[in-house]
Order: sequence, then C-alpha cells, then structure tokens
Amino acid sequence: MDLASEPEPKVQLTEPVHRMLARLVRGGAALGWVEAPSRDEVTALLGDVVSAVRCGDAALRVAYLGGRLVGFGYWLRYGRPTHRPHADLERLAVDSAAHGRGIGRALTTALLTDAREAGIEVLTLDARGDNTPALRLYQSLGFTEYGRLPDFVAVGEHRYDKVFCMLDFRRGG
Repeated sequence: MDLASEPEPKVQLTEPVHRMLARLVRGGAALGWVEAPSRDEVTALLGDVVSAVRCGDAALRVAYLGGRLVGFGYWLRYGRPTHRPHADLERLAVDSAAHGRGIGRALTTALLTDAREAGIEVLTLDARGDNTPALRLYQSLGFTEYGRLPDFVAVGEHRYDKVFCMLDFRRGG
C-alpha cells in the first residue's frame, strides 16, 4: 500500500475518487450522501480541499494498492476564528474491495500525524452510529465520544445516531 500526502492535480484525483465514493455510497456507506455524489460534486469537494491544503488549512491523504486508488480522507481546519486551532476529520473512505487490509488505520494515522505537525489542538469527527468498524478504529487510535444525536441521520426511512468524537492532542492524544 502506498500513501500519498501531496495533493495530485485535482483532475488526476477526481475520476478515481469519484468512482470509489460513488461505489461506496451505492453500497450503503456512511459518507454523508444518500445518493452517489456526482462527478461535479467530487470535483468541487476536491477543489476546496486541495485549496485548503495549499494554504495549510487541511491535509489530504490517498492510498493506493497495486496502483489503484483504494482510500481517501482529509481533515479541514475550522473556519471560525475562535476555532482555528482545531480541525475536523472528514470523508475517510476505503474501497470495499480493500477492507480489512489496514488501509483505514494507515490513512487515519497519517492524517493524525499531519494534524499534530500542523499544530492542530483538537481533531474532531462525526460518524454514523451503525458504522461500528469505523467507531472501533477511531477509539483504538485514542478518539473519545463526546456526544450523540439520536436518530439524527436520515437515509430514506432509516434513522441513525450521529456520533461525535474527538482527539485532544493537548492532553497527549
């Protein structure tokens, strides 16, 4: 597995990231979309993240296995002036064909290192309550749950808790 931290040109990343995210969402993955994201949505998302990376307000990591993109994730620094020391881990995704190979752990660990190096004090994330493997991973990396909104996430007729987690680097996280 190869992890990349330097954002490739957005155009090169768009198609493989779009394909992977669309497949995952169609399969029911908890990535914030009900319907698979369009290519334009992924293009805009990557544009925003790459711009934030270039000015030090984000980190983006992708993982390749056999030359094929199989993982993607990033953190973004909060925009509110009083929240600037903090960031949110977002859209961590691993291709279902690559589950169980440590890619999610490697991506998350790399993003945690990037956050520490960028001086982030608290890294937050939210996850769908039924995403037990992700919640276990985050807990094993030191994240703690600090809140939960019951039945907050709506996917059709189904409702799921929204779970909020944090890793406080100021306290040795």
